[in-house]
Amino acid sequence: MTAYLRSFWQEEEGQDLIEYSLLITFIAIACAAMLGAGRPAVNSIWIGANNQLTQANVVSGAGAS
Repeated sequence: MTAYLRSFWQEEEGQDLIEYSLLITFIAIACAAMLGAGRPAVNSIWIGANNQLTQANVVSGAGAS
């Protein structure tokens, strides 16, 4: 029984899979954090672009009914 446990403890067959899984999990968490932190910046860019397009539409007279 002790030999089986010792060989099981020293076996490294599934170690790569666990390491890659942890790495992918860390990358996913980091991406989620960056997306959450960048949300206000992206929102302000869209609002600014919308305001400029609205002003250009009004100036060109296309907005008049």
